[in-house]
Amino acid sequence: MDRVAAMTTFVKVVEAGSLSAAARLLDMSLPSVSRQLDGLEEHLGTRLLVRTTRHLTLTEGGRTYYEQAKSILAAIEEAEIRLSAQQANPSGRLIVSSPVLLGRLHLAPLLPEFLARYPKLTVDLLLLDRIVNLVEEGIDVAIQPGPLEDSTLIARKLGAFRRVVCAAPSYLQRRGEPMHPHDLENHDCVVFTLLDSAQEWCFRTEAGDIKVPVSGRLRANNHDATVTAALGGAGLVLGPSWMVRDQILSGSLIPVLQGFELPATEVYALFPHLRLMSAKVRAFTDFLVERCVIEELGRPLLLRK
Repeated sequence: MDRVAAMTTFVKVVEAGSLSAAARLLDMSLPSVSRQLDGLEEHLGTRLLVRTTRHLTLTEGGRTYYEQAKSILAAIEEAEIRLSAQQANPSGRLIVSSPVLLGRLHLAPLLPEFLARYPKLTVDLLLLDRIVNLVEEGIDVAIQPGPLEDSTLIARKLGAFRRVVCAAPSYLQRRGEPMHPHDLENHDCVVFTLLDSAQEWCFRTEAGDIKVPVSGRLRANNHDATVTAALGGAGLVLGPSWMVRDQILSGSLIPVLQGFELPATEVYALFPHLRLMSAKVRAFTDFLVERCVIEELGRPLLLRK
């Protein structure tokens, strides 16, 4: 039995969700896929998948083996790509997705330099404020802030940015400045609804985390809208440091609760296993790391004197 081939088939079955879908992707017959899985389970002496007519379920051992097999295959693929002459000359179409504001303000300005460096590449930039399915939507790289959930994707950390609680001077003059996170319960907060923690803001102290329920009369699913509303005096907003930097420097927004640390938000480049080390993906992610696209975001925000 070719263990690498069987391992590849097993990983593809897990990611595709069925034997028939994996067979199509691998250009193999369904009986061949089934024989490879049977042979792999026999070789390992354990059941990896529970198969029914409609569903596949990983066993506990299967889940562990899947994660290890994925890493092994990734290492093999990387070693092969590193030896390929293609690595020096990436070409073709690269499809990249990013949240709207992060992409518009920080990613798009870097693309002319990237395209000048790699004249055989073209880039499609998709600015989307939603979770994307890289495999189904044919996306090569997704730039994503926040915690990672999908274990079938490969992630490369680009950096992190802080978040800042701030408000317009007119709001603070009218309602006063919160001095402790718990004071937020008596304030109007402009809530960004796409965060899992939309109704609760978390602060870190030496004594432990402080989680404060927040509410207000205005909620929005777009950071631009929440910051714009805060500028108009609608309430306190929890905004990414890269988005409110200019407004704070100009004095149109005032940072508050500066003595309480907010958890940093990490930013990743995500890509499917099959595209792990393609020349264009490697070139793009290396470029982002080189240019430190998130470097500015992690620097301390200039605060009010």
